[in-house]
Order: sequence, then structure tokens, then C-alpha cells
Amino acid sequence: MGVPLLYWLTMKPEFIRNFCIIAHVDHGKSTLADRLLQATGAVDPRDMVDQLLDSMELERERGITIKAQAVRMSYTGPGGREYQLNLIDTPGHVDFSYEVSRSLAACEGALLVVDATQGIQAQTLANVYLALEHDLEIIPVINKIDLDVAEPERVSMEVQQTFGFSEDEVILASAKDGKGVSDILEAIVSRVPPPGDRGDAPLRALIFDSKYDSYKGVVAYVRVFDGSTASGGRIRVMASGSESEALEVGVFSPAPEQVDALSAGEVGYIATGLKSVGDAPVGDTITLARKPAGEPLKGYQPLKPMVFAGLYPADGEEYLDLREALEKLRLNDAALSFQPESSLALGTGFRCGFLGLLHMDVVQERLEREYDLSLLATSPSVAYRVVRSDGEDYEIDNPSKLPPAQQIDQIQEPWLELSIVCPANFIGAVMELVNSRRGEYRRMEYLQHEAASDSSVSRARVLIEYSVPLSEVLVDFYDQLKARTQGYASMDYSLEGYRPGNLVRLDILVNGEPVDALSAIVHRDNGYRHGRDLVSRLKELIPRQLFEVPIQASIGSRVISRETIKALRKNVLAKCYGGDVTRKRKLLEKQAEGKRRMKRVGRVEIPQEAFLSILKVSR
Repeated sequence: MGVPLLYWLTMKPEFIRNFCIIAHVDHGKSTLADRLLQATGAVDPRDMVDQLLDSMELERERGITIKAQAVRMSYTGPGGREYQLNLIDTPGHVDFSYEVSRSLAACEGALLVVDATQGIQAQTLANVYLALEHDLEIIPVINKIDLDVAEPERVSMEVQQTFGFSEDEVILASAKDGKGVSDILEAIVSRVPPPGDRGDAPLRALIFDSKYDSYKGVVAYVRVFDGSTASGGRIRVMASGSESEALEVGVFSPAPEQVDALSAGEVGYIATGLKSVGDAPVGDTITLARKPAGEPLKGYQPLKPMVFAGLYPADGEEYLDLREALEKLRLNDAALSFQPESSLALGTGFRCGFLGLLHMDVVQERLEREYDLSLLATSPSVAYRVVRSDGEDYEIDNPSKLPPAQQIDQIQEPWLELSIVCPANFIGAVMELVNSRRGEYRRMEYLQHEAASDSSVSRARVLIEYSVPLSEVLVDFYDQLKARTQGYASMDYSLEGYRPGNLVRLDILVNGEPVDALSAIVHRDNGYRHGRDLVSRLKELIPRQLFEVPIQASIGSRVISRETIKALRKNVLAKCYGGDVTRKRKLLEKQAEGKRRMKRVGRVEIPQEAFLSILKVSR
């Protein structure tokens, strides 16, 4: 079988290097990517801006990477040899670890960036373990060595002790002023293995991300493992079976740039022309329709959402717009899930699943900004597993779906494996916090034994592992952790499984009517405190009416807490001056009867702040 002509039009795999950058939040990933782009001349100096690959407005505002971004660079190595470097920049926050895992599957190597002032953090550990699972070549980089408080030697030793690197493998760099960038490029060329040479095999391209374009349809971001493809060819998405013509193939440099072909080892995009957002899902394999591959590439392990909340349009007429926006956003964010639901208080909307609170916050803001929607969000909750008295078990992600107590044998809640990295002198504060959230201690390990003599914060760093219920870390755990450790602690988590718990449904009644959007499943020991705090906050947030409004928290038929919003009193006697007292009494009795009738038929409008109040209930 002859080698296709496209193989000779593209770069040979032996001169291609595919790598990503992994790090904890704010360790300088995006800045290092900027320096690599400058050093290789991938971007015109006039077009260069800080955090170039963080193209989303939300990313620049928050200073975090939300979406993985691919870019092709050209590098002249030793002996004048030209190399093609494909970089995939990844997020650092634990909520976006799914983006990291997808990027790792498309690469052969990874730059592990560690801050010289902070050392190893929880997400550093998690990302290294992910990279090792994918059998990637890891190049450790100690960043920010230009800072006055940097301790590159200590952090380098910490990295060597924790991950087993030798001293000569660690590169000291400063992404801000460009120190060590040339060493990093040389290490990528010499240490990252090239992709396998399978240019003569049938096309297999892994979809690691995608977006929707109104003109080009679904644009799939791909890593080509086998074969080659060009514009105009007939392609097939293997799992969905969808076929179309490849309108365009191209690369990111870093703006999309059309090329003649993509071949084995390269990273780029294919404009499929498909109009349905579900026809080219992330993790699927693209092949040629006329000469399909025998079996698809190994895709991604689908992630289970950990946090659920209802999203409703503020204007009921925008329901269809919200559904279309969610479908398009799910194409760009494979971890998002949603299904229709209705609420007596909020009307029709969608029950959405997220990887965490930050993920939920980002999705809501993207929907409001990118699709010009005005949304109401219910309080976040987790998925519980209910075992009924007849032995049947199923998952619920909405407290309103919980069956009556007499039909329930047990309720199981999700538990996390929680890893916290902090200085040794905060061990007591961390343990006190986790124990107050029903956490179970597992183990503790010192990452660095050296202690500081000139600082109030110990340099000895500790990894503490706990098992803890997901619902207990959902709301304000991270804020509390940072506050108690002066900002030095970091955390990472993964789902451990389900365990039975003493759980009950807490209902909120406003004017005698249950508000399903404010219901929550809580531990029985925390029910009274949670209900008391919630009704007292709702009393402040719900505006006064012309009639008295009771706000109650109940578990089953038992009311455990109550607050009353006093009625606004209209002075009906203002126009009554002089005359008999019976005239005044008649007006007051008429007003009282009107208030009683209003209380029977009146509706209380609950503002959006009330639905977010559960997030702000202080512990």
C-alpha cells in the first residue's frame, strides 16, 4: 500500500512534539505560554497581549483559565532542524480537571509548572497523577524565580523528593522576564517523545474539544493519531454515525488558520458542517467515510456532575432561547449536563449538573454574557441515592423528588476523598474545620521537613487526607479553609462513593406555601441551625407586603423555625378628623377584613437574592 500524497505535504511525525502545561491555579501557566509563543515567533509582537490564550473575557477578568486552548508553534532546534510544537494550555482549578484530562490524552508530554514561592499545591499533585496515568513525559519547571521571596532551591528539592525527579531534570525559569524559556524549548524537543508514525493507516482523529459556528457548523478540535485528512473529504463521526463533508481543516497559530491537510501526530480543527450539536461529541473519533477505521480511539471517561442547580429564565418567553444556549454551550463544555424541569415558584427551566460551584458560576455567567439571557438560579445541591422500603434504589438531584419518609429505607450521600496541602503550623486549624464538617481523618504526610526560623509560617508542608461528605464542602468550605490558614492551604478532591446518612428534607414555607426551589436535603443534626439561619435571612430579603407573611422551616410536618414579616400598615384614619368613634372603628374593621382576604389570595414575590441566600448562610 502506497503512502498517501498528503503525508508528504505535512511535517513528518518525528519532528512533531505535542505537549501541555499543567499546574496549580496562579502558578504562571498562561504567562509561560505567552513567553513560549514569543520565543518561537508564533505571534506578531504588535498582536501580543498578556494571557493571549485566555481569549474569553471571563478568563481575563478572573485571572483563571477555563477552557483548554491549542496553539501550533515552529521551533528551530539544534543543527537548524525545524520542529512543530503543539501546545495545549490547560486550566488549573479543580472544577476544570476534566479539561486537563482531555488535553493530556492528546499529548505525549507535559510541562509541570510549580511556583517558586508556594511550592507543591494540591492540584499540582492531582495533575501529576493524571499525567502519569496517561504515561506522559513530565518536564518539571520551577517558575517565578525572579521574585524576592522565591526559594527555587527549596521548591526544587521538594519536587525531587515528592515525584522522584533528578536535579538536572528540573528547569528554573521566570515566565515574567523570559529566564529559562530557551531551556524549556530544548527540553521539549529532546525529552518529549514524537508521536507514532502511522500516516499510512486509516484516519483516526480524537475530538478533544469543539465549538459551534453558525456558518461552519460544529468545529471539532482534533488530535490526529492515524492517517490524514484534507478539506472537501467525506468524514464520519464513528460513535454517532454522522457523515458530512469537511468544509475546512486548519491549525491554531494561535488564530484559526486554514491548511491543506492534517496528518498523523498533528493538532488542529475540522469544520464538519454538522448542524446538530450532538453529532460530534467530545471523545468521539473522526474517520474517512470511504475508508473508515476498524475501531474508534479510546475516548474519555464521562464525568458525573457533582453539583446540581436549577436555571430558569427570568422571562418565561426566553425558555427556548435558554435551551438552545445550553445545547451550544454543552458542545463547548462537555462536563455540563441538563434536563428540563418545572417549579411552582419559577415556572419551566432546566436542572443542570456541574463539576463544582466555580463551574456553576462560570456557566451561568457565560449564558448571561454570550447569549444575552437573564437567569434565576436555585440553590445548589448534590445527588443523593434513595433506597426505598421495597428495595428499589435510584438517584435524585432535586430535594422535591424525595419520596415520603415512610417509603424510605435509607438515603445515601456522596463522599469525597479530600486532599489538603498546608504549612505544618496550620494543621490544628485545618483538622478543626474538617471535623466540624463530619470529616473522617485518613492520613497525613510531610512533603518538606525544613522549618523556617525567620517566619511566622512554617516551611514544613503537610499533605492531609480526609473523607468528607460532598454537601459539607459545597458552600463555604474553601473560603473557610483559606481564612483559617492565611491563604496558604490548597485543596483537591475526587468522588469516593456513597454512604448512608441520617438525612432529612428541609422545606421552606412562605405564607403557608412550600417553595420547592428553596428545599434542601440536610443532615438531621444540622437541620435546626440551617432552617433558623435561612428563615432569618429570608425575612431580610423578602419585601414587606400589605399583609403579615409567615416564613417557616419544616422537617416533615414539624415546623422547626419561624419568622414573621410584619405587614405594611396604611393609615386609613388619615382622612378621618373629628366625628364619632364608630366611624373610625368601621374603617379599621374594613381594613382588617381586606388584609384577611389579601392573605388568602395574595402571592408573595420572592427576589433572586433569596434563592442565592443558601450560599451565604453563615456557619
